[in-house]
Amino acid sequence: MYTKWCIASKTGNHADSLPKGLRRGGHAFSNSPPLRTYFSLLVLTGLAAAACSSQNDASGTPPATVTTAGSSAGPNASTAPTAPPPLRSGPATAVAGSTVARNIGQDALYIADEDHAALRIVSLPLSPQSVLTEVKLPGPPAQVLTIGDRVFATVRNPSMLLVFVPNGSGGLTEESRITLPPDAWGMALSPDEKRLFVTSAWAHKVSMVDLTAKKVAWSVDVSREPRGVAAVSNDTVYISHLMGADLTRISTAQGSPAVDTVSLIPSPVRAPSGKKLHASLGYALAVSPEKGRLFASRHAVGALARRSWYGQPTVDVLLLPNSATRSAPEQLSALHSGALPKVTSAVADLTMTADTPVTIPGRDQGPFIQPRAMVYRAKTKTLLVAGEGDDVVTELDARALDPTLAVVRIFKVGKGYDYAVGAAGECGAPSGIALSADENTAFVACRSTNDVVALDLTPAEPEELVVKDRVGFVHYADDTLSPDAAKGRRLFYNATDPVVSGGLGCAGCHPEGRDDGHVWHEASFDTIDGVNTNFVGTYENIPDLARKKGFPRRTPMLAGMLKAKGPYGWHGESETLPARLIGGFGLHRWGAVPKDPGTRVGRAHLITEFVRSGLVPPPREERDLTEQEKRGQAIFVSEEARCAKCHVPETDFTDRTAYPLKQVGQVSGFDDEPKLEFKTPSLRFVVGRAPYFHDGRASSLEKLVELNGDRMGKTSHLSAEDREALVAYLRTL
Repeated sequence: MYTKWCIASKTGNHADSLPKGLRRGGHAFSNSPPLRTYFSLLVLTGLAAAACSSQNDASGTPPATVTTAGSSAGPNASTAPTAPPPLRSGPATAVAGSTVARNIGQDALYIADEDHAALRIVSLPLSPQSVLTEVKLPGPPAQVLTIGDRVFATVRNPSMLLVFVPNGSGGLTEESRITLPPDAWGMALSPDEKRLFVTSAWAHKVSMVDLTAKKVAWSVDVSREPRGVAAVSNDTVYISHLMGADLTRISTAQGSPAVDTVSLIPSPVRAPSGKKLHASLGYALAVSPEKGRLFASRHAVGALARRSWYGQPTVDVLLLPNSATRSAPEQLSALHSGALPKVTSAVADLTMTADTPVTIPGRDQGPFIQPRAMVYRAKTKTLLVAGEGDDVVTELDARALDPTLAVVRIFKVGKGYDYAVGAAGECGAPSGIALSADENTAFVACRSTNDVVALDLTPAEPEELVVKDRVGFVHYADDTLSPDAAKGRRLFYNATDPVVSGGLGCAGCHPEGRDDGHVWHEASFDTIDGVNTNFVGTYENIPDLARKKGFPRRTPMLAGMLKAKGPYGWHGESETLPARLIGGFGLHRWGAVPKDPGTRVGRAHLITEFVRSGLVPPPREERDLTEQEKRGQAIFVSEEARCAKCHVPETDFTDRTAYPLKQVGQVSGFDDEPKLEFKTPSLRFVVGRAPYFHDGRASSLEKLVELNGDRMGKTSHLSAEDREALVAYLRTL
């Protein structure tokens, strides 16, 4: 246990220096015994807010305004509000992309519409009179970013960066296009506006685009699924990943790009004692204006709370290097160890050898579910985080050691819920946030319903924690899917429908139909409604009375893998995909699924329609095989290796049959698997799906072949060169 709770030179009254959000704890019970107990815990463990931080870390300096001239005048410019004065003069701070961006003139929003392969231009203010303009693109965009008179968009397939300028008639004219590694996604602009850093998700690469030369200066390999990017200087960027706890840092201070890994422990104060948790949904990063702190919104798998079968959302804080006090990045909150905490679950005590009960502030399921986007609001030193799973935008105090325990307010942007679907009919699955120049308005784009809303941020002290008012709304496009698939999409992202799951949407484990890289625990234990089999994030989430750790179940990828009728499941236990979904409804929760069979069957049908027609497979390069890959292909189909006997090329590299496999040793942290028959998994897109096997024991394709021996087919006779060739071929599938 550590006792430091102020990380800087300032001192003062601890209670007074706490951020308002943490003093409130997300609720109005400042005099209640639970809060006093919790405050004592904060002081002991260092969870109290770092409002007493040094000026280098929390100066509160407002964000810079871009000084580049030439803002675009949208089609409704005559009725647009006058742009407010700059918040600060001087060079621009780093700017990051999102699914929605505001132009500098404040007369229009740009929205990356992935489904329609278009940019949408929506005139401001948002109203039924807003003018909508469509700019068709060569492929689906992921993010948009505006600076001065330029508009940047990443296109996923074919992968490229597009640069536009306004054409004077409300639309855009393409200025240049720059080819990027496959699946271009996130982007951030350097403070000098000369470099654009872009992540390519499926290709696991980060590129630097020289905006003067209009070409890629370099691309480097990083860990799986890089997404969020923050440029903290002209030569240093940080990258978050869709799965995994660590960040990537790239520096060109010495000339060529140097890549290293930065440890950032997910939700350290809510983790089981001394345990570094797995993280997922690392879509977004934000940096404070003075570059003192980096914020990473994501999901901490296995973090403790009242309903924590899946963990908890988190915003983790990294203190950035500076010339005065730090030569290397340092996490603001350390991993706790010892007797804290003990969390009272909704179904059982999850005891970490503690004797003091703790009530976690906020809602049972966290202040948001499935973080998707985040922005820093400088004038209030707060963060706005979009919760894709519960259709909210939550404002958090950025000065707290754990901002998710310092809730200022929660904006409920979703509306139009109905029993038949169970998900929002308006503003479902918010995926992007942009601020007005005065930071008094937030514009939120919603991916499952093709809407954009405006939120009024001006009330400093809302009387209610949850705010339901919206000050603007525009539906910018109709769905391209069938009516059933469109409803299935809304359910796929939604985490609040009680039939589909107990608090985490399908997209929480299968983001964009891909996977979270996690091996879940499938365990049976007593709950309030009897003995049930459920998934949990880590074995510490299982009630003590169960005395089990569960069986390993690695999250499978869905996109591009669901053509076959069946069977589905690691054991091939579900005859059809709808049957597998219904089984999943029971596993993804505490306790049993609601008993009405009609609601389960109907929802399973809707989600099946979406995942088969609406999920987009990762990009796959069509090219001739190299000589090494041809050698690997010959080995794969050979009678000696017998790989193709089960991984049949003509049926997506699987025969969908369960075979008994030789046990190769127990995986640490799990119970022994009693049933050793496992269905042949498809090898489509296998290069991007590490770790491998149902228990995740193989961290790479090289390790998979090395560990195999003659367990699946026969590979023990292969030479080192043959194994390398086989792996090279697998990477092409």
